Amino acid sequence: MNTILLKLTLTIVLTAYAFTASADTLKPFTSDGCSSFPDGTFKQKNLWLSCCQQHDLAYWQGGTYQERLQSDIALKTCVSNVGEPQIAALMLAGVRVGGTPFLPTKFRWGYGWSYPRFYAKLTKLELKQVSHLTP
Repeated sequence: MNTILLKLTLTIVLTAYAFTASADTLKPFTSDGCSSFPDGTFKQKNLWLSCCQQHDLAYWQGGTYQERLQSDIALKTCVSNVGEPQIAALMLAGVRVGGTPFLPTKFRWGYGWSYPRFYAKLTKLELKQVSHLTP
């Protein structure tokens, strides 16, 4: 009996989530740079800011777990390429922990969508919204 009730509850929750997620409207893109992290060094204030802005674009639209991982690795690569591999490693650790879609933060994975928005492949309609709103 408990197993049947659990399966029924899970089915209802997942169905409600799927309906909510598919009916959502993407908010316009915003970027806060490197969130709670500096945008560069003391001498070069915006050294890796463009890396963070590209990362924000991916986080704004969200998607699958694998897409998030690729975005986080791209951030690390970008910051390493401007000459800061140690900072890049620190940033990677920060975004892997702090960017989870499971917390209602303004910098979570998929922050352009209403919370909760977890890992999911974007639908054709959602990709169309991303295309129209991408700067």
